[in-house]
Amino acid sequence: MKPVEIYTSPLCGFCHAAKRLLTQKGVTFSEIDVWASPDRKPEMIQRANGGRTVPQIFIGETHVGGCDELYALERGGKLDALLAES
Repeated sequence: MKPVEIYTSPLCGFCHAAKRLLTQKGVTFSEIDVWASPDRKPEMIQRANGGRTVPQIFIGETHVGGCDELYALERGGKLDALLAES
């Protein structure tokens, strides 16, 4: 599987929902808590092409977006292919 990174904050319900989906699929991910590490937020904004809200999800080099986009990939049957190694 490609590496998965997710920028989060502990009070974000969408962050919890995104992590829950990834966990249910057996995906190991790296979590970057921008509340606990505010110095990482500028990095997130740059990587997410200006995206300032959490979660911001990356699968490999692909910026997925947020929780809604992650669930849309799952509903469309495209998430597993994106997660698979190329």
